[in-house]
Amino acid sequence: RLLHNALAWCEKYHLRTIVDLHIIRSHHFLMQAPPLWTDPAEQDKFIRLWKDLSAELSKYPVNRIAYELMNEAVAPDPEMWNKLIERTVAELRKTEPLRKIVIGSNRWQSASTFDQLRVPANDTNIILSFHFYHPLALTHYKAGWTKVGEYNGPVKYPGITVEENDMKGLPEDLVQALRYENGNFNKDTFLIMIRKPLHLADSLKLPLYCGEFGCLPSAPREMRLQWYKDMVSLLEENNIAWANWDYKGGFGIVFKGEPDKELIKILTGVTVQ
Repeated sequence: RLLHNALAWCEKYHLRTIVDLHIIRSHHFLMQAPPLWTDPAEQDKFIRLWKDLSAELSKYPVNRIAYELMNEAVAPDPEMWNKLIERTVAELRKTEPLRKIVIGSNRWQSASTFDQLRVPANDTNIILSFHFYHPLALTHYKAGWTKVGEYNGPVKYPGITVEENDMKGLPEDLVQALRYENGNFNKDTFLIMIRKPLHLADSLKLPLYCGEFGCLPSAPREMRLQWYKDMVSLLEENNIAWANWDYKGGFGIVFKGEPDKELIKILTGVTVQ
């Protein structure tokens, strides 16, 4: 009932909906050694779960609701995820040949791993999805659940996110985490970083969707807003559908109960009174 109530609310406000498996018992994107990849019974259960969801949701119009098989798959080998995609899509197509199915690449739907994604052949009702949170030292500034979030020194955007001088005296593991993705970032470098999903979508003539992007409000305000301006214009210029992460959560456009009017204007073009 809760799911149907949520879908009815979306319909009332003319919102298209993606139903995804964000967290399941056998897998989520931060789980250590998720059994989904090593236990065939868990893979069978995953497919049955989608068959059950399909049976429940197939009555909804295909132009209103899509299915996303899983949020941010993190398999030890990308072929494990490719095979599970293939099996699950094949089962769903037996009863719902026209339903849009959203799939992303292995390892957090990173744009960098899109060349490892194998898309079911000759299926024109697939939507390709990637997530984008680069550079992490900016977008996850002071985020308690990441190693780079332990850094609270100066950051910069656009430009070199963390200068080498600002890493002096930091623990070695934190320095390594910062250096892993440190660089000179701007809108042009972001375009280079999303070339793989752009190429795959173009070669298969499939729509491309940035299903998550966001920058925490703990990041310096002007840098955060510039990052969003660059991301939105980049996605729009390349005909990539998008949804920011998120609404009222840690990255939200509503923060501590108040709408972020400047950010909403950047994302929607609408001025909030």
